[in-house]
Amino acid sequence: MRTPVAMTVGMVFAPCGLLLNLTSTLTPGWRLVKGFLNQPVDVVLYQGLWDMCREQSSRERECGQPDDLGYFVAEPVRVARGLMVTSLAITALGLLLASLGVRCWQEEPRSALAGLSGLVLFAAGLFSLIPVSWYNHVLGDRAVLPAPSSPVTVQVSYSLVLGYLGSCLLLLGGFSLALSFAPSGGQRRSSISTVHVDWPEPALTPAIKYYSGGQHRPRPADLGAAGPAKVGFPMPRPPPKAHSDPEEDTLDGEKAADSHSASSRSTRLCHGSLPCDSDL
Repeated sequence: MRTPVAMTVGMVFAPCGLLLNLTSTLTPGWRLVKGFLNQPVDVVLYQGLWDMCREQSSRERECGQPDDLGYFVAEPVRVARGLMVTSLAITALGLLLASLGVRCWQEEPRSALAGLSGLVLFAAGLFSLIPVSWYNHVLGDRAVLPAPSSPVTVQVSYSLVLGYLGSCLLLLGGFSLALSFAPSGGQRRSSISTVHVDWPEPALTPAIKYYSGGQHRPRPADLGAAGPAKVGFPMPRPPPKAHSDPEEDTLDGEKAADSHSASSRSTRLCHGSLPCDSDL
């Protein structure tokens, strides 16, 4: 039996959201800081929830940078840590419930359990969307998220974007699975639909013709429905030649012409003054 579309969408979006949120939580790329004084222009600092990394185009990335300004003790960072980890744990629980509810290997799903998993996943999406949105809101506020003063600039980095995408996918996947609570219109239909149509059989022309006495005759099955018999005699037909040679046909024609000429001369002599062979 085919799995409903809403369940399929939820089972696709939820794992993708979990992967994106996990990457966003672990990678040090929530904020990008650049433009430091007395340092090369290409030096940038990536700040995350658990680590800070210094990167320069001519050197490799160096993580584990010291937190001189108290970035990790800022309230948005501490709240984001707790809510993102909570969202990951709730997402794992929701996926477990969704797997037991959808049951792709069984004939019928458990709609109630699948709907419950949708609510859990939707809550997980909210738990991850709240810290991401708050962090983005106070990104440039140096009083809330400490950063060096101007001319140093701060920008959104890739981890924050991944957090937004993961949260949206969890919300969509949870909403799709929550639609399982809605009553279905009837039994689930099979993945292969068969439609039976009774087409009229066309009248086929018989491939074998029946001959008798040089004329076409109806088939034996149609003798009862045949009309009155034809009156008259069939015209004789010459037997077909097994072999025909143009030269022999020409010679036969010449012989026939010579025989006809000799017969004509004999007849004229018999009616003339000379005696015929029969009189002799």
